[in-house]
Amino acid sequence: MNRVFSRAGSLLAVAVTMTACLFSPSIAAAKKLNVITATTDLAALVQEVGGDKINVESMAKGYQDPHFVEAKPSFLLKLRQADLLVVVGLQLEIGWLPPLITQCGNSRIQVGANGYLDASQFAEILEIPQGAITRAMGDVHPLGNPHYWLDPDNGRRVAKGIAAKLAEMDSEDAAYFQQRDQDFERRLAEADKKWLAAMAPYRGRKVITYHNSAPNFAHHFGLNVVGFVEPRPGIPPTPSHTLEVINMMKRDHVKLIMVEPYFDRKTPDSIARESGGTVVEYLPSVGGVKEVTTYFQLFDYDIALLTKAFQANP
Repeated sequence: MNRVFSRAGSLLAVAVTMTACLFSPSIAAAKKLNVITATTDLAALVQEVGGDKINVESMAKGYQDPHFVEAKPSFLLKLRQADLLVVVGLQLEIGWLPPLITQCGNSRIQVGANGYLDASQFAEILEIPQGAITRAMGDVHPLGNPHYWLDPDNGRRVAKGIAAKLAEMDSEDAAYFQQRDQDFERRLAEADKKWLAAMAPYRGRKVITYHNSAPNFAHHFGLNVVGFVEPRPGIPPTPSHTLEVINMMKRDHVKLIMVEPYFDRKTPDSIARESGGTVVEYLPSVGGVKEVTTYFQLFDYDIALLTKAFQANP
């Protein structure tokens, strides 16, 4: 990460200085709140409640693993101009975002400042570890599983928290943000009824995921995640663990392996061949494929993908 910053060198410093001169940091001068988010999912929720009163952009792309995002010098310019930074939290971004926040030179979005918002405070967090955590356990998140946005109930909670923050920062448009949030909550409740009905016939189905990114999704829609392609979080598959997964799938009649789009398909495809299962490449984030641009479309895509796979593998 330090190599990235060193490559930018003095040229980046000049660019930041010029930007500071050209763009006023005041919200009043900008007229719209300038919001930067860590992930596309948060950007989608900000857009839902912020409407045309905000500008929002995500640093990570939806097809990237949000744990490992290249810290680009261009991110410093984006952060320098931000009125509000919204992060997933729970140390999801710990490998790339903290140095950017520190070095961007924007006091408004430093941790603890008014323009820094950790969205995890609004969500129901699962899998909070108990007891001591060691490196032997892999990349375990000590504060709980950070993939909480894959539960629509958490999407609702996070959107409400974001709307309250936007209203605090732009009091003149507080009613607008509240109305947008209420409308989002209504539309989300209607959509969730449809999603739950589609998944109802498959409640209790056992699945394997590559990484432990789906506990909130599984909890909400009634799936039973019984194993992972990774032997431990963030640890690449090993031959011995792969054999264990194959044997477990055969023994317990597990037919589906859910793989995130940023992982190599070689091992899960091999497991599927040996076990008689099927691999589905589900989307953990908005923008995982170009046609999925909203929070609603994320669940539409994944629910359609899974129900089709379950129908084909009874």
